[in-house]
Amino acid sequence: MRATTAPLGARSVAPTLRGAAPFSERSVPDLLPGATALGTLAKTTVTLGAAIAGCAIGAIVPAEETALWMLAGVAFLGGLLSTWSPCGYSSLATLRPWGRWSPAAVMAWLPTLAAHGLGYLLGGLLLGGLLALGAVAVRVPEGASWPGLLLGGLACAYALDQIGLVRLPYPQRKAQVPHDVRFRWPMWRIGLLYGFALGLNFVTYVRTPILYLVVAAALLSGSAASALLLVLALNLGRFLPLFVNAFPLTDRAVQRWLAEREQLSVLAGAAALALVGTALITDTLSG
Repeated sequence: MRATTAPLGARSVAPTLRGAAPFSERSVPDLLPGATALGTLAKTTVTLGAAIAGCAIGAIVPAEETALWMLAGVAFLGGLLSTWSPCGYSSLATLRPWGRWSPAAVMAWLPTLAAHGLGYLLGGLLLGGLLALGAVAVRVPEGASWPGLLLGGLACAYALDQIGLVRLPYPQRKAQVPHDVRFRWPMWRIGLLYGFALGLNFVTYVRTPILYLVVAAALLSGSAASALLLVLALNLGRFLPLFVNAFPLTDRAVQRWLAEREQLSVLAGAAALALVGTALITDTLSG
């Protein structure tokens, strides 16, 4: 899902009713880009710098020693960046402790946190298991150079997409949980089911194309263990932001903090993709 920003100073004007006082114009501060609004030149410069760094890494460090862990690190970052998706926002809000913050409220909320983590683990094992079977079935020949070029090209292409220079597809299922789900089931059950759905990654909104790189890398890894590692690293990054609910922060404060940094999150994803993509390509070509 690409980042969108409403015009600065966006306002809404409601119609007046006969005999009623006219409504005043009201600004919508949650839609303002704020200080993190970035131009194309700034985003391109940062992404280019990351690409140059990736070239240096690829030329100096052999990929067989670092590729898997570098991809796992990018997968973990992709999980964190998924917090800026509609599902990321809603999971933080939906799975908050009940009532006002207190140590007792947090303690009562811990089973929900644990169930949510278990859901992510189960969803990750299912997706990772399927990709592990695919990795064994693909059987990339030892010493083949095309996987590195393919993964590097995919990463670089989506880095350009993230900064708006090209447009690429985002396969996803745009589904959300019902707004009244907190009133339907016990919180631990909601946490478990929500974690499992998000852990599958493809049954809800896709926030960052790092997911597609992770899937491709898992399939081309040639190792079931590597495929599982990449998916679980991604899901760990998706799970950890829920810990913010253990602190005395209002939901509005958390959502506003995320909204004000949305463009920075997109840029971070672009830079990570450019770095790992050029590192893989440089290492493959220099090898």
